[in-house]
Amino acid sequence: MADDPLTGFVRTLVGSCVPVLVLSPHLDDAVLSCGALLGWAGRRAPVTVASLFTEATPPPYTLSGRTYLKQTRAGDAEELFAERRAEDLRVLELLGVDPHHAGLVDGLFRRLPRPRPGTGGLARLLPEVAHVYPTYRLHLTRGRVSAHDAAILRAVAQTIDDLLPAGSGGLVLAPLAVGGHADHVLVRTAAERSGRRVVYYSDFPYNQSAAADAEFTRGHRLVARAWERDLDRKAELVQGYRTQADALFPGGRVPRVPEVYLVPESDSGAVPRTATRPPGTRARTAGGVP
Repeated sequence: MADDPLTGFVRTLVGSCVPVLVLSPHLDDAVLSCGALLGWAGRRAPVTVASLFTEATPPPYTLSGRTYLKQTRAGDAEELFAERRAEDLRVLELLGVDPHHAGLVDGLFRRLPRPRPGTGGLARLLPEVAHVYPTYRLHLTRGRVSAHDAAILRAVAQTIDDLLPAGSGGLVLAPLAVGGHADHVLVRTAAERSGRRVVYYSDFPYNQSAAADAEFTRGHRLVARAWERDLDRKAELVQGYRTQADALFPGGRVPRVPEVYLVPESDSGAVPRTATRPPGTRARTAGGVP
């Protein structure tokens, strides 16, 4: 059977030995958004999934941090993230791709590099004053990166350089940052500036209730395409992230929807376009797990 247009396009990009680096902001994002494609590409090319924000910090936690721990039925963030890392390794092993955990602190738990003057004692009573993103709704998912995250951005860029050296001819898959989570925007920005060939993936499940950043997609002349192969297995893979699945998908049902990838128009060839925003969706209100 002949390839559908998108499969033919990806086959051309991946080839038989071109390395693929998938940038996953958190310890489930790559499989949530790209699990079906990863299963296909992992059988045809060397694929590395780099999860960037894979660590938490000790208490005290912000109110948003405590709410997240309650959602995931966890009492200690560091123990939760150790379990999340183990989940990620098990799922990626099933896919036959190479994992890499970068060890950066998740935005929900990331503290300021230096305390604000006069807040040392207050931070014990009100942890928000010591955090880069004090709240989930008003700060972490507003689509903006804090100026305090400059070193984090450099660390993400260094990870790309280390795992996919310049001149390797490889391909980067990076999040489009649908939903505006600062960690996703950080990773997208590092990929955009990397000088590598980048294909952006639409962040699932956030793309079911939020639109893509129209200014970014227009500015980069991106064309969206749907990937529908191997979707049946994806729900099982997502359920492998047990600590996250119940909070993300109440009732345990993972929607079977195509994955969406956005490529530069110059690479599009004759591949039919699809909408960058699913019909009938609205802007996402901040909430849920990171």
